[in-house]
Amino acid sequence: MKKYKDMSKDELLTLKAALMEEYKEEQAKGLSLNMARGKPGFAQLALSMQMLDEINSKSDMRTLLGNDTRNYGDLDGIGECRQLMADMMEVKKENIIVYGNSSLNVMYDTVSRSMTHGVNGSTPWCKLDKVKFLCPVPGYDRHFKITEFFGIEMINIPMNSDGPDMDLVEKYVNNDATVKGIWCVPKYSNPTGIVYSDEVVRRFAALKPAAEDFRIFWDNAYCIHHLYKDQQAEIPNILEECEKAGNPDMAYMFASTSKITFPGSGVSAIATSTTNVEFIKQQLTVQTIGHDKINQLRHTRFFKNIDGLKAHMEKHADILRPKFEAVLNAFDQELTGLEIGSWVKPLGGYFISFDALEGCAKKIVAMCKDAGVVLTGAGATYPYGKDPKDSNIRIAPSFPSVEEMEAASKIFVLCVKLASIDKYLEA
Repeated sequence: MKKYKDMSKDELLTLKAALMEEYKEEQAKGLSLNMARGKPGFAQLALSMQMLDEINSKSDMRTLLGNDTRNYGDLDGIGECRQLMADMMEVKKENIIVYGNSSLNVMYDTVSRSMTHGVNGSTPWCKLDKVKFLCPVPGYDRHFKITEFFGIEMINIPMNSDGPDMDLVEKYVNNDATVKGIWCVPKYSNPTGIVYSDEVVRRFAALKPAAEDFRIFWDNAYCIHHLYKDQQAEIPNILEECEKAGNPDMAYMFASTSKITFPGSGVSAIATSTTNVEFIKQQLTVQTIGHDKINQLRHTRFFKNIDGLKAHMEKHADILRPKFEAVLNAFDQELTGLEIGSWVKPLGGYFISFDALEGCAKKIVAMCKDAGVVLTGAGATYPYGKDPKDSNIRIAPSFPSVEEMEAASKIFVLCVKLASIDKYLEA
């Protein structure tokens, strides 16, 4: 297959004409496919419907300790749910606070608390002249929205194949006291699917921050979201590594069941040192008398234990895997060897990251939309929505059916080819 960059102008024009005919045929089908957000599909949601039958009017509503989940109490979550989340996040139960349905809300609260009341007694960030966060890119747009909302300056940190550029992370964290945090998705990273290496995790734990209130925001959203049973990524536990390195309070870990049960009715948790837990609870006692304990009880009775949770996730993987492979197969068959894009085959998580030729991402996304395929906006995977190369596109295969993903992938590769041809013709 001849590379586009090696083609003459006439060859490119001839190819473009043929591809445009295909593109117009796809447009004429009037498709309406959405790959913009990582929403579980209908079949995935159906897996958890039995959970709604775990509690009814005749159910015993008490926890294992005898507390009535219908009433006040258990500020940090019922014991059995704290244990389930601790097992999922591979930490001790005493390191866990269980919240409501959204880990994003917990992350927002954590930044907000730091802004107004500081970190464990340090100066509130709102009283400082400058506050900075490091942002591995491409990354999760909602992380960036939180820090942007609070007026925190964001600094791009390139992602390598094994995680963030740690030389750059160490340079900023260890020498600049205005750097107060870093966003991380360590396993099956959003959107690249990259898994942090053991060395990267341990270098994080061994940081020597110039700021005493520096924190690692470790969003372990996909900690058990494997796609392949025989290729499950494992990484060192950041809380354990921080404790070994003499930095026991440096990390906050976040997770939820949003993509395990029901996104609107899951449970979330923060895992951190007991010192951090006690400081957080001081604010939590003012904010709430407790989160939805009936939902926590429902989750624990449905899964029973971590083995039940893992078995449930294998069912998710069976549904998701063909959708991911539909996209990746289209890339392999249609784009390999053309040198007009690159991608990584993720082994878990919810996204596929595609890097087009520089300056082509916005055009590809717009062309896809005109053909009935909605993608995450180009630039969304960078702070302030500004991809300096206009190259990265995040693909979310979870919500459409396999057949829809095949149709959407066909349109996507057509748009990649056409946008790439135009780039070479304009050169």
